[in-house]
Amino acid sequence: MTIAQLEPFHAIAVSGLAHRLAVEGRSIIHMEFGQPSTGAPAAAIAEAHRVLDSDAMGYWESPALKARIAAGYRDSCGVEVDPAQVILTCGASPALVMALSLRFAPGARVAIARPGYVAYRNNLRALFMEPVELPCGHNERYQVTAAALEALEPAPDGVIIASPANPTGTVIPPQELRAIAEVCRRRGIAVISDEIYHGLTYGEPALSMLAVDSQAIVVNSFSKYFSMAGWRLGWLVVPPDLIDQARARMGNLFLTPPSLAQHAGLVAMDCRDELEGHVRSYARNRDLLLAALPGMGLKQIAPPDGAFYIYADIGHLTQDSLQFCTDLLQDTGVATAPGIDFDPVEGHRFIRFSFAVSTPLVEEAIRRMQPWFAARKPLSG
Repeated sequence: MTIAQLEPFHAIAVSGLAHRLAVEGRSIIHMEFGQPSTGAPAAAIAEAHRVLDSDAMGYWESPALKARIAAGYRDSCGVEVDPAQVILTCGASPALVMALSLRFAPGARVAIARPGYVAYRNNLRALFMEPVELPCGHNERYQVTAAALEALEPAPDGVIIASPANPTGTVIPPQELRAIAEVCRRRGIAVISDEIYHGLTYGEPALSMLAVDSQAIVVNSFSKYFSMAGWRLGWLVVPPDLIDQARARMGNLFLTPPSLAQHAGLVAMDCRDELEGHVRSYARNRDLLLAALPGMGLKQIAPPDGAFYIYADIGHLTQDSLQFCTDLLQDTGVATAPGIDFDPVEGHRFIRFSFAVSTPLVEEAIRRMQPWFAARKPLSG
């Protein structure tokens, strides 16, 4: 019997070193993980305190939260979603596993962008599916394109779309998303859309795949925009014919999301003023990094249209992004993510900064990194 072998998530090793250095008394700035440094909205935390004192809790799926999420699709993009299509999950990670197992059998070929989120590749392999990596560089704005899907022979069974994307923050424009949906319909390619960074854009809002493909499965979460990563609450939107199987998977594999998180999440959805304040802070952090990084020699940067990442080419300085991130951390206390997590082919020459920390910490990180980068000698040849 063959057991699936997965690559490690190298940013976890960087983070582990960062925490060991912090124990030794070092000042560490955590820019290695894609998680907000802010907590859940104040009203959501207050609701959690109230529930802790008044509700014994148990296995539960909140009808009110499902209805509120469904209403959000109607209000944000004019898409009608029945609350029964919303499957509450223990974060986006289980939602992705469920989505893949709902749509595909072992052996299925599923297209993904390269660079792309490490868990896409690894979850596909863990489920004995084949990731079909589409190289996406500057010319493709680091995103899957309709042309790339059209050119694949044979057509893959499916594709995972992420807009805004991790690690790049790039957004697929509405016209391109429509073109992708048309190619997928014509070629029988099932779509899974990871929309975990919706709400975090710095221009036009990202369009939900549901607006152009009613058969798409959508993955989302309270971890990013709602600043509730540790609450482990997410959701799937599935087509009506997959509701029963989705509920069966959730019940058998994960039971229900945490009851406390569901109570808090419902309240968080109406804390828009506070949450939009976070987005304004991210926008300021983004601007600071985009202004400073070229002066450090990092001039090739993926367009960060959304999320809270800068994905930068460091190929003129290194061919080993993991060692580069380790040296940067040890010398400056700034923790970052190596590109090899997101791109096993070209990632040795890229680094990802997460700017979901406070603005003063971004400013301090820049202050520390500027002399460090200035002292680095370019690779010869």
